[in-house]
Amino acid sequence: MTETEMSSCSLNDPRPVVRRFQAIPQHEGVGAVVRRSIGRFELKYFDPFLALDEFSVSAPAGFPDHPHRGFETVTYMLEGAITHEDFAGHEGTIATGDLQWMTAGRGIVHSEMPAAQGVQKGIQLWINLSSKHKMIEPRYQEISSKDIAEAEKNGIKVRVIAGEALGIKSPIYTTTPTMYLDFTLKPESHLLQPIPESWNAFIYVLEGEGVFGSRSSSAAAHHLLLLGPGNGVEAWNKSSKPLRFILGGGEPLGEPVVQFGPFVMNTQEEIDQTINDFETCVNGFENAKQWRSQVAIALGL
Repeated sequence: MTETEMSSCSLNDPRPVVRRFQAIPQHEGVGAVVRRSIGRFELKYFDPFLALDEFSVSAPAGFPDHPHRGFETVTYMLEGAITHEDFAGHEGTIATGDLQWMTAGRGIVHSEMPAAQGVQKGIQLWINLSSKHKMIEPRYQEISSKDIAEAEKNGIKVRVIAGEALGIKSPIYTTTPTMYLDFTLKPESHLLQPIPESWNAFIYVLEGEGVFGSRSSSAAAHHLLLLGPGNGVEAWNKSSKPLRFILGGGEPLGEPVVQFGPFVMNTQEEIDQTINDFETCVNGFENAKQWRSQVAIALGL
């Protein structure tokens, strides 16, 4: 379906806002603060999304050595920089506007720590993997800010992290089909963005205040909006200041979810096996036996 056809049909059935949450600050990692919306007790899972955190961290606080299995983490920097190290020797730094799309698959142990002075801010989204993909080999897709696809039209600017908007596509490969769009709307601008009808979708407001959905629900910064059925979403900036928000969408997996912290599988038996694999450093966690990040060593963790 072409962009024109999608925009036209999306006028017929815009999605309403069906639930709304304010993301409240909580402590995570070592001294870090996150505003968690998806993944909190009121919304443990929004298929295929496991967690959505807006994080704020200053050294020496951060997210030192920890494991993952069975899903993907998407880290998008809003301000500052974070340095990443893992037990397979992959390391690097992502700064303001940069993206890291990490597929943990069968197993990763890594650290994520501030790379600069002051406060480092970003968004991290956890995306579940289907049972057939949970044990794939880990991989990274990293894109610097200057290489992220952007478009601007009629007072609307979009950075296309994953998926398609305003006629441009992201190069990111999504194992679980996903859209991830960073929109900024100037005052008085109006957006209509197509979303596949079968997908779940949400909006997370970063800055300003907007009106969203077929029922014209208003929301300000740090609010998560879950969208109901339909094949597009409408948003208006009726204020005098810019509005910035994330639009996320994904194809539901429709599978059982059993989660134990950073491990996400389909059955309790698989979780028990994962814990054993991690503790005994086998079946994807072999490198964990001797590895500690340079940050952990320096901080004596």
